[in-house]
Amino acid sequence: MDPDPLLSRATRYTTLAAGTEAVAELEIKRSRFLAVVRRTATEAEARAAVDDLRRSHHDARHRCSAFVLGPDRDVQRSSDDGEPAGTAGLPMLEALVLRRTAAPAPDGDATDLSDVSAVVVRWFGGTLLGAGGLVRAYSEAVSQALDGATLVTRRRQRLYRLPASHADAGRIENELRAAGTTVLDTAYGAAGAELGLAVPDDDGAVAALRSRVSALTAGAGDLRPVGVDWVDSPAGRPH
Repeated sequence: MDPDPLLSRATRYTTLAAGTEAVAELEIKRSRFLAVVRRTATEAEARAAVDDLRRSHHDARHRCSAFVLGPDRDVQRSSDDGEPAGTAGLPMLEALVLRRTAAPAPDGDATDLSDVSAVVVRWFGGTLLGAGGLVRAYSEAVSQALDGATLVTRRRQRLYRLPASHADAGRIENELRAAGTTVLDTAYGAAGAELGLAVPDDDGAVAALRSRVSALTAGAGDLRPVGVDWVDSPAGRPH
C-alpha cells in the first residue's frame, strides 16, 4: 500500500513502470552476475523479490539485494548475502540512490529513484575478484539493468470526478487531454458518464482546471474532489 501522500515532503519521484522489470547480465572471470530491478512499494514486496529469485536460481552462491522505498526515500536497505561486508549490497544501493534520472524542466536531472528493489544473483566462477572487483561488478550490474528500465514519474495529484452526459463526455475528455489534463478514466452508466481527472497538488493547477471545465460545460460542470494520491506519468530514461 502506498504511503499517505499528504505526509510526504516530496511532490514527485521516479520509479519503474508498473508491471515491468529491468534485467542485465555480466560475466567477469567466469563469475556470472544476473541483475534484476523491480518496482516494489513495500519492504514485504522487496523481500518477496529476493525470495522469488532465490527459488528461481537455487544453484547460485549469492543473491545480494538493495532497495529504496517511499516518496522521500526514507527506507533504504541492503544485503551482502555472504559476500565480504560492503562489497555487494552497499554498492548496489548506491547505484540506485545516486542514479540520475531526467526530470522535467526547469528541475534538470534528479536523484529521485524510489520504490525499486535490485537483486543480483552471482554464480561463482572459481576465481576470486577481490573487494574492488566485487564492488565494481555489483554496481555495474545494477547500473546496466537501469539503463534498460522503463521509468515513470509518480506525482502527487488531486483527484476529481466530473459527471457528463453521454453526448458530451467524449468531447470534454478530448478537450481536457488536449489541454494537458490527466484523464484517468471515463465510466459510462445508464444515467450518463463520469470522468476521472488528476491535476498537480497545487491551488493554481486546480483553479486552471475549474476554469477549463467551466468553459467546456458552459458553467454547468460539477467538479467533485475525491482526494489526493500518487499518479504515474511517463518519465525520461536514466542516463
